Amino acid sequence: MKQTLSTEFIYQVIALLTIIILVHGSYVGIIRPTADAELQQQASLMASGEQVVPNRSLAVVIRDFEQEACFILMLWALAIMAFKGRQTFYERNMVDTSLLDIPEGTSVLPVDAREYSRGLEALPSSEQKFLLVRTLLSALQRFSTTASVQSVSDTIKEQCDIEAERLDSELSMVRYIAWAIPSIGFIGTVRGIGEALGQAYKAVEGDISGVTASLGVAFNSTFVALILSIIIMFCLHQLQLSQERLVLDCQRCADQQLLRHLANE
Repeated sequence: MKQTLSTEFIYQVIALLTIIILVHGSYVGIIRPTADAELQQQASLMASGEQVVPNRSLAVVIRDFEQEACFILMLWALAIMAFKGRQTFYERNMVDTSLLDIPEGTSVLPVDAREYSRGLEALPSSEQKFLLVRTLLSALQRFSTTASVQSVSDTIKEQCDIEAERLDSELSMVRYIAWAIPSIGFIGTVRGIGEALGQAYKAVEGDISGVTASLGVAFNSTFVALILSIIIMFCLHQLQLSQERLVLDCQRCADQQLLRHLANE
């Protein structure tokens, strides 16, 4: 388990650094130059006295630092969920596999538990970390020591409940990001409104370009942040749904493959 956590931590760090480099490079090389050129063109037309309808292109809407931070966090959250979704997918495939292969009508006694455990222990180490394998091993070990079917049933339920709590707790970072993104958007709103109020004297003199630009920062940052937050929450919901189904399927599979075959001596 430590190796898994270490691998996941390294993956998250590398993913974050890669996303920062790619997103910041896109902003420096493409988005901000394009947005600045459009805003300068509009400012020149307004200075010449022409009637200009502000063009809010995608580059202008997402050009500010708050939006850049929101995109970095969103892509990082998606990368974290992709890693966990991949693990869930592999474990889901294991659920469809008959691991014990107990013939129909066969009764498994406590003395037989060790024999069936050997087959599970012979699996590759990566597969032994899967929930279904760990649940079956724990159930067989409990049955060999207690010879109680009820105790095995409690072990299966307890193992699945612990796994459900672990999976839920490991998504705390994604939930924090989903909360942080709208907060960053609100920071951009406060900054934009503050800048607009600071340039109110120019609006009195007839130059409203600075005020409109600052208000654009205020509303664009919140707009982008809320959209990205909705995307993250949708993906998080789908991941949680697949993980909950995995836990329920593992409990059902353990009952079908093992529990119904157990018999007291």
